[in-house]
Amino acid sequence: MAGLGSLIAPAVEAAECRLALVLAMDVSSSVDAREDVLQRGGMVAALTSPEVRAAFFATDQPVALAVYEWSGRYNQEVLLNWTLIDRPSVLLHAAEVIAQSKRSHNDFPTAMGYALGYGAGMLERAPDCLYKTLDMAGDGQNNEGFSPAQAYAAFPFDGVTVNGLVVNGADYEAETGLIAFYKGQVIRGAGAFVEIAQGFEDYERAMRRKLERELTPPVIGNAIPDTESKG
Repeated sequence: MAGLGSLIAPAVEAAECRLALVLAMDVSSSVDAREDVLQRGGMVAALTSPEVRAAFFATDQPVALAVYEWSGRYNQEVLLNWTLIDRPSVLLHAAEVIAQSKRSHNDFPTAMGYALGYGAGMLERAPDCLYKTLDMAGDGQNNEGFSPAQAYAAFPFDGVTVNGLVVNGADYEAETGLIAFYKGQVIRGAGAFVEIAQGFEDYERAMRRKLERELTPPVIGNAIPDTESKG
């Protein structure tokens, strides 16, 4: 699909990489400027928290990390290309790159299928790691283009775990549907889970908890039962 060939940097070479982790951030029109600041800052704070830092370096095998933002069909932008997180200074630099990033789009709908396809393309360019995980974060259901199910049928997702971070809103009935959408149509793979943020103010906590679950060995996000509790 269009957009998958736009990655500009080659994948890093990694020996004995334990996890290739790509984080996908929603910048569709439902996310206003204040909320974008909260989610961008929340991701940076989560990545630099003591708990997540400890999880990154819990073993001698490094983690490869990449981050992109997504919205409409052809509106995906890489914020952090594949980076081998093999020491704390590299993790700090990766967080600084995200902190300095600028939102690429703010007026496009939620093309979840295209976003998943783009993530699959990124993972094909990832280092050779033991596991591959794609995280889809968002505050709305797919409303443009093909569905997540069609993305899973069309793109290479063998061996990929897809987890979700749902940003719950004030409209409880609508967001209950969003949680069901993520659980029923977005997450994929053995042990895949949905983490819930109670509004964008809670994004940092939810991202930190999700990263801890994914990075802490030997689980790497594949064997912890799903939970919606605040940790």
